[in-house]
Amino acid sequence: MNKPQIPNLLLPAPLLGSNAGSFTEFTVTQRMPDIARRVIAENKFSIDINQSLEELAAELPSGYLRTLTNDTGADFQDWEKYLALYQHQRWVDVPWFFAETYFYRLILNITNYFQPGDSEGIDPFLLQKIQGLETSINSINSLCTQVEKWLVESKQEGKPSKSSLIALLYFALWGNRVDLSLWSAFEDDKSSFDIQIQLNNILIDDSFAVTKLLTKSHKNRIDFVIDNAGFELICDLCLVDFLLGSGFANQVYLHLKPHPTFVSDAMIKDVLYTKDFLVQSSYPHVQSLGKRLTENLASGPLVLAEDYFWTSPLAFWEIPILLKDELAKSNLMIVKGDANYRRLLGDRSWDFTKKFADVVSYLPAPIVALRTLKSEVATGLKAEVILELANTDPNWLTNGQWGVIQLIS
Repeated sequence: MNKPQIPNLLLPAPLLGSNAGSFTEFTVTQRMPDIARRVIAENKFSIDINQSLEELAAELPSGYLRTLTNDTGADFQDWEKYLALYQHQRWVDVPWFFAETYFYRLILNITNYFQPGDSEGIDPFLLQKIQGLETSINSINSLCTQVEKWLVESKQEGKPSKSSLIALLYFALWGNRVDLSLWSAFEDDKSSFDIQIQLNNILIDDSFAVTKLLTKSHKNRIDFVIDNAGFELICDLCLVDFLLGSGFANQVYLHLKPHPTFVSDAMIKDVLYTKDFLVQSSYPHVQSLGKRLTENLASGPLVLAEDYFWTSPLAFWEIPILLKDELAKSNLMIVKGDANYRRLLGDRSWDFTKKFADVVSYLPAPIVALRTLKSEVATGLKAEVILELANTDPNWLTNGQWGVIQLIS
């Protein structure tokens, strides 16, 4: 680890599950036990494994952290160091980001994910990832059809389309919604991109500034820190496909998790499975996207990378020096999703009006965060917006109905 370069501000306290009435408390005491029990229901693990998972679910609301047995995972020794800070503490008393990341690592420990045997390498969340793809095929086809049209238009015009890129940034932002309220963009005049309802729910929209940044150079490398598999990954891959195919970028690195975590977070094998799913589709435009992704993976413009930092409990400013140096080569980092946003901010109780740029001042390259709000962490908002949201939608911080596209260039 390198010596961390932290934000230009005094660090506030981390979010804790012991904060009574908070979404954090609800997550640790209710959502996480439900996830452990869903792992039991959706898999065919042994009786012993299921019993241990049930014990984990039962101990979360008021119990203490259990130790991690040596399962030969590549990150086991790192986790021993992380755990040393929180020995003999309750789940609700340790920082929430630590509690969540350790919870998912424990699930792999309990299910023998790293150990030779019947359950070695079994993704305990695979069913949800597959269902996320199969149940959204009509939306996938609509999106792939539109992306292909936008690529054709860009080639005909001889330059990449800024409006199409903005549209795909919106799709990537709201990618966790299969019923995207964005389909009006595919009716009548494509250039108008009439999605006023969703636009009203974007609290900070720097999408046009992203297009200006990417038109400064004809040889952009983009590093995309990916969030979820399923339909959300499809939206991300459509954005990547357009970036490469239209000329906004000549190389894109996808940064992925090395093992299952946060239920549906994407790994390299999830990207490859999704690519094959697309290629095998009966829809021509869906097939075409899969083939373009296959070609870009084979010839080098699209690179899949993984690092155990992405499954660690570390804040973004504690990034290993080798990974930080690699990201420093980027013309733009796209950081996707709520959990990655929490990592950017160290999952701490920042004043919501603090400047986002001051918090992420440690980053080695320009960044745009695409994030729907699903936790009580935020920066860069105006005081009057916060007041209005508190009156109109008391759950605005956590219900996933509000989003940000925040660029620091």
